[in-house]
Amino acid sequence: MSIANRFNNWLETYAVKPDYSGWVLAGVAICFFGAAINTMAGWLYVISGLSFAILGIAIVLPKRALSGISIRRQSIQPVSVGDELTIELEINNQTSQPKTLLQIQDILPFVLGNPVKTAIEVIAPKTSYHWVYGLRASRRGVYLWQNVVLRTAAPLGLFWCRRDRHSTAKAIVYPHVFTLTHCPLIDEIGLEDKLQADSQKRSQSSNSGITRSLRPYRMGDAIRLIHWRTSARYGELRVRELEVITSGQEIVICLDSGGSWQSDNFEQAVTAAASLYFYAVLKQLNVKLWTASTGLIRGDRTVLEALAATNATEDTINSNLPPYPLIWLSENSQTLNSLPPGSRWVLWLNSSQTSNLESRQLPGLTIQAEQSLQLQLQKPLI
Repeated sequence: MSIANRFNNWLETYAVKPDYSGWVLAGVAICFFGAAINTMAGWLYVISGLSFAILGIAIVLPKRALSGISIRRQSIQPVSVGDELTIELEINNQTSQPKTLLQIQDILPFVLGNPVKTAIEVIAPKTSYHWVYGLRASRRGVYLWQNVVLRTAAPLGLFWCRRDRHSTAKAIVYPHVFTLTHCPLIDEIGLEDKLQADSQKRSQSSNSGITRSLRPYRMGDAIRLIHWRTSARYGELRVRELEVITSGQEIVICLDSGGSWQSDNFEQAVTAAASLYFYAVLKQLNVKLWTASTGLIRGDRTVLEALAATNATEDTINSNLPPYPLIWLSENSQTLNSLPPGSRWVLWLNSSQTSNLESRQLPGLTIQAEQSLQLQLQKPLI
């Protein structure tokens, strides 16, 4: 910003800034006053005097027009990425005089967009004007801002006056949550071969309390879970969903927010964490979320707010991971070595890390940034 622009902003904020018409009238007044001195003509003194009087009135009135105005902001309801934030302000005229020809400007964080402004023709004495506008939320986060600018040149339009009003706003944009029809990461967490064998034996001897339901076969389902008799009846493979697989199972979804990430990969990881969490909630499982800055948390709103606020390489409050099986979301393949037995992982790979996965003992998923995240979260584990 140039020195002239900064000076003009300072004038408008702390005093008044002449409009183009104000500069013209000031120049005319000076010219008439100079001519009056040279000619000693009384009518020139009258014109110049009237011009200076109008300028004086035009300097005082805009500042008075902005006095006695207060702004109250309604709370902003959280939304998900892609939805529209509804922002509502109430501009109160606390004086006994009407306020006319006002310009209101809400100074938003640059991530949300450019400042939004509107014009108000008149606010009657002791009344309020309600301003409601929508704002498309294109990126998750917790956004804070507090400045609302009142601006006017009323009533003559010769000088502009601007005053800031503090009105704190907080907008929370949740990450997008995918709807998953199935998810091996959740469905098979903590399931060991011995438990699967025991489940099969008990399901063969009795269906009561063991087989929860039958569903069509999906790619990646264990062959031993196929119910052959029902499959023969329907002419297609049907698979048992066993109650023992998830009954009492506690699931912890861990986001490696203390590590370094590529920005796009981290946004995908946050979306994946939210989607996995709510898939587990839908399955009525005991699920929690862990991040470097929050530790273990649970509850729909608490989790969404934590994921909205999280950032890569954030300060770590509790670096100790839970000692039981978990789902680890990271971009660093070296962190997979320290996961508890029975855990699962989701890894956003760099090209240099591909060869290192062949020796991994724990199953998991590798995510390709250019492919659909929703589909990849439903893929069989490797």
